[in-house]
Amino acid sequence: MERTRAAADRDLKPAAEENRSAGGARALSADFLFRYVALAMALLVGATLVAVVAAIAYDSWPAIKVFGVWGFLKGRTWDPVSEHFGAFPFIVGTLVSSTIAMVLAVPLSFGIAVFISELAPSWMRQPVSSAIEMLASVPSIVYGLWGLLVFAPQFANVEPWINDHLGAIPGIGVLFRGPPMGIGMLAAGIVLAIMILPYITAIMRDVFVATPTRLKESAYAMGATTWEVARNILLPYTRTAVTGGIFLGLGRALGETMAVTFVIGNSDNLSASLLMPGASIPSVIANEFTEATSKLYVSSLIYLGLVLIGITLVVQTLAVLLLGTVGRGARARS
Repeated sequence: MERTRAAADRDLKPAAEENRSAGGARALSADFLFRYVALAMALLVGATLVAVVAAIAYDSWPAIKVFGVWGFLKGRTWDPVSEHFGAFPFIVGTLVSSTIAMVLAVPLSFGIAVFISELAPSWMRQPVSSAIEMLASVPSIVYGLWGLLVFAPQFANVEPWINDHLGAIPGIGVLFRGPPMGIGMLAAGIVLAIMILPYITAIMRDVFVATPTRLKESAYAMGATTWEVARNILLPYTRTAVTGGIFLGLGRALGETMAVTFVIGNSDNLSASLLMPGASIPSVIANEFTEATSKLYVSSLIYLGLVLIGITLVVQTLAVLLLGTVGRGARARS
């Protein structure tokens, strides 16, 4: 009986080894296929980006030949009648409105995220989180309509107080002097801040909740306050993700079109006052593209889009460099 079982095992062993080799070959083939499909998808994303930039650069070429790069970037005149175009007022409007939005949105997002993760009772956390996330689902044109029809009239009632108090501050008071129109650079920045608030808040909340409980409990056990835990535990532990969330919000603010178009005032005149009307690159493109009648006019508007892509790429590059610096600093301290 034992000899028979041994003979049967010897007969089955080649079949088992053959099945294992066949299974291994199929696994290797599937892994090979998956690897190159994933590579193709990654290359497709890069190729799409290059194709988009190349197409926009091609359509911008007539304006590039006429105005050049530096001449277009520093030009302050936007005159479709004489076909003389400069992007400087719109670059300033894009950067200023986005900066106002970030100055307002980042502290608010941090406070909301700390409240949800550390202070709110358990029954309140999910409703507050859901309400914040719902803000992200509101279309931008709805924000624009709300800003124009609801926010701007109310803000016009507040602007006299801003003139009288903030406008009286030596040095920076010039930023807050202007007629109470309700629309302008500051109004656009406030609407933008509301729009990017849910994106930054969601990332901060998720990483704060994911912070190891033992770190926070150790700090509380030593007598730390909630603010001290947030400043000395939450932020240092999650600085990379928090920085990434902030730059995600900045990218969203730079490219916003419809909401800004409704409330920024759409003026190509530069003013030191944040209460005065201005314009951003997306708002100019949205307002004037359908009215562009000449080839140079259309090319100049597309050139503005190319400039906006350049600004976005610079911001993203700075974000990557900053994240790398933050990551290396965290590893060095650990």
